Amino acid sequence: MVLFGKKIGMTHIEDGFLVSPVTVIDVTENVIAQVKDKVVLGWGKIKKPSKAELGQYKELGFAPSKVTESDIPVEGAVVGVFLPTEMPATVHAQGTSKGKGFAGVVKRYHFKGGKQTHGQSDRERAPGSIGAGTTPGRVLKGTRMGGRMGSDTVKVRNLKVVKLFTEEGKSFLVLKGAIPGPNGSIIQFSW
Repeated sequence: MVLFGKKIGMTHIEDGFLVSPVTVIDVTENVIAQVKDKVVLGWGKIKKPSKAELGQYKELGFAPSKVTESDIPVEGAVVGVFLPTEMPATVHAQGTSKGKGFAGVVKRYHFKGGKQTHGQSDRERAPGSIGAGTTPGRVLKGTRMGGRMGSDTVKVRNLKVVKLFTEEGKSFLVLKGAIPGPNGSIIQFSW
C-alpha cells in the first residue's frame, strides 16, 4: 500500500527519561478516488493524473498532483473518505534528499585531501591521481570525482510509527527518526 504526505518538520517526544527524535507528516490529502474490485496489471505506479482523470477528481472536490493505484485490503471502502485510520507498526518512507549543489570530493565522498605541508598551495582538497598513464591509459568509469550532490531519491526502511492523530481537521503521522528532504517536501510511504 502507498500513501503520500507532506513533511512538516522534526521535534522530540519524552517518555520518562528517554527522549526520541520524531518527524511529523501531514497525511490529510490522501483520498480514495475510485474503488476497483478486480486486479489490474500495473498497479502501484506513481504518475501525474491525465486531464480526463483530473476532471473526475474535480467532481469529487479535489485536485491531486500525484496519483497512485494501490491494492488496499479495506472492506467497505468509500470514495472520497480519508484513507489511513490505523497504521502498521513500521513503514518505509521515500523522499528526495536536500540538494547541496556542486561539491568536491572531500565533502561528497569524505576524501582525506592532501598533506598540509609548507609546499602545498592548492592541493589540500584535491582528489589526487585519477588514473595511470600507460595501463589502462584512461579514467575508469565510476571514478569518484566532484559533482552535483544531493537531490537523490532516498528510501528509509522500517521507521517506527509513534502515533496517528487528527487535529483541526488535519491528520498527522508521527514517525520515529529522520526522513529525507526539506520541510514541505512530498514523502511517499509504503508497507
